[in-house]
Amino acid sequence: MSYTFSRQGWKKNGRFDLEGMCQVARELKIDGADIVTAHDLPPEEIRRVLADFGIAPVCYTFSAALNFATAAERAAGVDQVKAGVDIAAEIGAPLIMVVTPGKQGVSRDVSRRQFIQGFQESADFACQAGIGMSIENFPGATSPFVISSDILEAIREMPGLKLTYNNGNVLTGGEDPAVSFTRCAAHTVHAHFKDWVLAEPGKGMEGMDGRHYEAALIGGGIVPHRACLAAMKQTGYKGYINIEYEGNKYPPDEATRRAVKCLRDLIESVSA
Repeated sequence: MSYTFSRQGWKKNGRFDLEGMCQVARELKIDGADIVTAHDLPPEEIRRVLADFGIAPVCYTFSAALNFATAAERAAGVDQVKAGVDIAAEIGAPLIMVVTPGKQGVSRDVSRRQFIQGFQESADFACQAGIGMSIENFPGATSPFVISSDILEAIREMPGLKLTYNNGNVLTGGEDPAVSFTRCAAHTVHAHFKDWVLAEPGKGMEGMDGRHYEAALIGGGIVPHRACLAAMKQTGYKGYINIEYEGNKYPPDEATRRAVKCLRDLIESVSA
């Protein structure tokens, strides 16, 4: 996940070091990448570098200003979705993911409705380009899409919308992440794994469940990754799992190495 690298300033000669990230991926025998914004790199360069390392562009992830009440207010966000679809096509990614943060002073239900309307207004463009559209379980007390019922409501309103399942973010909504996956398995095309530790009230991020969370490395927190992997195996999930790390204890390359080992050990235990 390029976000895991970029958020700590992973650069070379003043630019995002995509080649360095790909070298880590090659070392770890990772063959897919989730590109989170273009990092000011030309899309054709992203496509070329990934191809040089034998890495598939699994998803292109970005923000779009869709959480507004009217179509006129959402128009700029729809244009952002269109631009994201174009970039996904240029880098060869079959899927986009639009992040869906809430707004202070706006209820989760209202934000959810506004995002859904924005997705509906963007759907034809993505469909014509042959690019799938997905959302993820997004954390935060005001987030409109956290638990399975939020996701399934959106899919009922917009058939064809898919889920990028985020097991750590589901937990912040007070839902068992493994159960949540099973409920949404038929619509899940990609996955983010991450971890949290509980924080004292007033610190970290407040979840929809009222608890507070701070980022941890996969395997170092309270997210039940093994149960999630077992649910994914049971339902026949065949997609990628990316590695999301929002902490600063480890640099991104070391965090990725540790997370990969943890997940591969857990996958082996589930498969045994």
